[in-house]
Amino acid sequence: MSKATRTDTQAPAPHAADSHDLIRVHGARVNNLKDVSVEIPKRRLTVFTGVSGSGKSSLVFGTIAAESQRMINETYSAFLQGFMPTLARPEVDVLEGLTTAIIVDQQRMGADTRSTVGTATDANAMLRIAFSRLGQPHIGSPQAFSFNVASISGAGAVTMERAGRTVKERRDFNITGGMCPRCEGRGSVSDIDLTQLYDDNKSIAEGAFTIPGWKSDSWWTVRTYAESGFLDPNKPIRTFTKKEMNDFLYREATKVKVEGVNLTYEGLIPKIQKSFLSKDREAMQPHIRAFVDRAVTFTSCPECGGTRLSEAARSSRIGGINIADACAMQISDLADWVRDLDEPSIAPLLSTLLKTLESFVEIGLGYLSLDRPAGTLSGGEAQRVKMIRHLGSSLTDVTYVFDEPTIGLHPHDIQRMNDLLLRLRDKGNTVLVVEHKPETIAIADHVVDLGPGAGTAGGTVCYEGTVEGLPSSGTITGRHLDDRATLKEKVRTPTGTLEIRGATTHNLRDVDVDIPLGALVVVTGVAGSGKSSLVHGSIPAGEGVVSIDQGAIRGSRRSNPATYTGLLDPIRKAFAKTNDVKPALFSANSEGACPNCNGAGVIYTDLGMMAGVATTCEECEGKRFQAAVLEYHLGGRNISEVLAMSVTEAEKFFGTGEARTPAAHAILARLADVGLGYLSLGQPLTTLSGGERQRLKLATHMAEKGGVYVLDEPTAGLHLADVEHLLGLLDRLVDSGKSVIVVEHHQAVMAHADWIIDLGPGAGHDGGQIVFEGTPADLVAARSTLTGEHLAAYVGS
Repeated sequence: MSKATRTDTQAPAPHAADSHDLIRVHGARVNNLKDVSVEIPKRRLTVFTGVSGSGKSSLVFGTIAAESQRMINETYSAFLQGFMPTLARPEVDVLEGLTTAIIVDQQRMGADTRSTVGTATDANAMLRIAFSRLGQPHIGSPQAFSFNVASISGAGAVTMERAGRTVKERRDFNITGGMCPRCEGRGSVSDIDLTQLYDDNKSIAEGAFTIPGWKSDSWWTVRTYAESGFLDPNKPIRTFTKKEMNDFLYREATKVKVEGVNLTYEGLIPKIQKSFLSKDREAMQPHIRAFVDRAVTFTSCPECGGTRLSEAARSSRIGGINIADACAMQISDLADWVRDLDEPSIAPLLSTLLKTLESFVEIGLGYLSLDRPAGTLSGGEAQRVKMIRHLGSSLTDVTYVFDEPTIGLHPHDIQRMNDLLLRLRDKGNTVLVVEHKPETIAIADHVVDLGPGAGTAGGTVCYEGTVEGLPSSGTITGRHLDDRATLKEKVRTPTGTLEIRGATTHNLRDVDVDIPLGALVVVTGVAGSGKSSLVHGSIPAGEGVVSIDQGAIRGSRRSNPATYTGLLDPIRKAFAKTNDVKPALFSANSEGACPNCNGAGVIYTDLGMMAGVATTCEECEGKRFQAAVLEYHLGGRNISEVLAMSVTEAEKFFGTGEARTPAAHAILARLADVGLGYLSLGQPLTTLSGGERQRLKLATHMAEKGGVYVLDEPTAGLHLADVEHLLGLLDRLVDSGKSVIVVEHHQAVMAHADWIIDLGPGAGHDGGQIVFEGTPADLVAARSTLTGEHLAAYVGS
C-alpha cells in the first residue's frame, strides 16, 4: 500500500510548555515498565507503538486508563464503592492532567447467551419502544417485546408511607414480557446426553462423574451429591430407585448441610444448565467447550423458531414486519426500513434509532444483524460495536482509549476507521491508540514508541515525537514503518485439493471452490464478505484439520503459559521423579500451595466499604509454594525458580543435563518458534497482550496432529517486525508437509501466499461470492477486486 499521509483535518500538536494541555506520566513501573516518563498532548491523537510485549498496554491501559477509572470510582460514596470492582493504584510516581477515560477494547462481549448486538447497544431498546407505540395489534409496553422479560402474574406486599405511617398492602401484579416460555428467551433448546455426564456402572463414591473439574472430593459439586441424603453414594447409578434417579437428575434447589456447612443441592440437569449452558460457548476454555460439544445438542426452539420471542410479541407488526423480522435484517437494510417510516408521533425516537443504525454502516458493520449473539463477534467487531455508543456522544474533553481498532479490517476499511478516530479528536477529546498498522500510525499527532524489545527487554520509551521523525529514530518501529513485502518469484505446486461444494453457511451463495493442499493459501475479502464462513463453516473439522479461530484465551490470575500449554505437567512429573514425591506438590493450585495465600502469591484484603488491597504474601514471599516444596530441586533449581524462567532460558534448561525433559522441551521449542521466547513461564495470562495471547494459542495448537492448519488472522497484535517471523513460521509448516489456510487482511501475508481466494464483492448479502482465485501476481495484474487494488498499491505495481 502506498504510504499513508496525514489528513487536512490534522491539528498541530499543542505547545509542550503548557502543562494544562498535557497528561504527565512520571516513573511508571506497571508490569515491565522501567520508570517510564512521558508527556502526552491532550485533545490530540497519540498512537503508541512497539513490538508485542514492549509495554504499550501497560502504559496506556494499566497506568493511564486504570488510574483515571480508579479516581472516578473514588468520587462515589463509600457505600457505592463497596459494590464496585477493587482497583489498586498503578505503580507510578506522578500522574497529572488526567480526564475521564473511556476504554474501547477488544474484550469479547457478553458471556451470557442472552446478549446480542442489539442489546449491547441502544438499538434494541429503541426498536422495542417503536413497536410498543406503532405495532398492531397493540400488545403492551416495550417490555412486551423483550426476550429477557418473562410474563408472570401474582401478588406481593408493597411497603409505602401513608399519613406519616409505614403501611404494607397486598397488591396483585401482572408483567407481560416478550420471552418465549419454551426456550426462556435463548432461541434454542438443549438435549443433554447423560452418558457424557457420568458412568452409570460406577457409584458417586467411586468417581462416576465425567464432568470437567468435578473431582471426587470437590465440596461444591460431588460431595454435595454424595452426602445430601437424597441418594446412596455407594451404589452404582444404574441401580438407583426411581425416586433416587429423579432427585439425582431433576430435584429443585434444596438447602442441605454437609459436615456442618450449608450448601445447595440441585438436580444434575439444572446444575449443568446453569453451570455450562447459560454461558457463551465461545468464552469457554477449550476443554469445557469440547465437553459441552460432546454432551449437549442444541436445536432451534420449535415454539419461537429461534427468535427468542413469545407468540404475542411476534404477532404485533409495523407494515407487515414484526420485531423478530426487524432484528434478523441486515443492519444496512434495517436502516433503510426505519428511514421509510413516517410517524410524526415518535419522530425523535426514529431519528435517533436511524443515526445508531447508520453508525453501524459507517463503521463497516452494516452486514451484522441486531439478533446476532454478541459472543460470536470477533475482537475487532466487538470493539467497533462498542464504538457505536460513543460516536453520537455529546461528551467532550474525555480520553478515549483504543486497543488496535484496525484488527479484523480490510485495507479498504482502515481509512474509515481513521476518519472516526479523527472525528472523536476533533470534538475536543484526547484519543490514545495502541496500534501496529502503518496506515493508522500515519495519522497521529504524536507517537510514543516503546521497546526496544519485549518483556524484560522492553519497558522503555525509545521515541516520542511526530510521525515524520519516527523513520529516522533508529527504533525497530521506525526501521520497519515503510516495509513492503514483495510478490514471490515462484509459488509452490499444490499436492492436491480440498473440495468445497455448495457452501451456504451464513451469507455464502452456493459457493464451489477448490482449496490447494500443500501450499500457503490466503483467504481475503472485506469484513463480513464470508471468509470465516467459508473457512470455518465449510472445511470439515475433524481428524487432520487443526482450526485456530479468534476465540479469546480465558484464564484467571492463577493461569499462566505453563498451565495453559500443558507445560506444567511434564515439569511437575520431572520434579516428582527426581525427588521421589507426588507431582501434586509442584502445583500452586493443589497440595504444594502456600497455605497462607492458597497459592495465589498475594493476600487479597477486603476493607469492607473501602477499596480492597493486594499485598505480597509474607509466608511465601510471592513464590506461591510451601517452604518445604521449595526444598526439592531439579537441575539445581526449585519449582518457583523454574516458573520465573523465560521460555528461552527454560528451553535450554530442559534440553540438556539432569533437567532434560523432552516433553517440556518440545512445548518450549514451539513457544520460542512463535516468538514468545521472552515470556516467563509463570507470568499470569491476565497480563499478556493481545498479540502474546494469539501466539500462545498458535503454539499450543501446533502440537496437534493434522495435515491442514486453518488460521484466522494470525497477524492480529503483531508488530511490523514480527510479521516476517510469522511468515517464516508459516513457510516451515508448509515445507514440513502441512497445508496452511489463512484468513488474513495483512498485505504482507497476501503477497507471500501461493494462492489467494478473494470473497466479496461487499459484505453481508452483498458478499458471499468468490470474486478471485489465483496467485498473488495474477490478483495484482488483474486489479479486478478491492483486495487486488490495495495489494497492487502495497507492492508498488
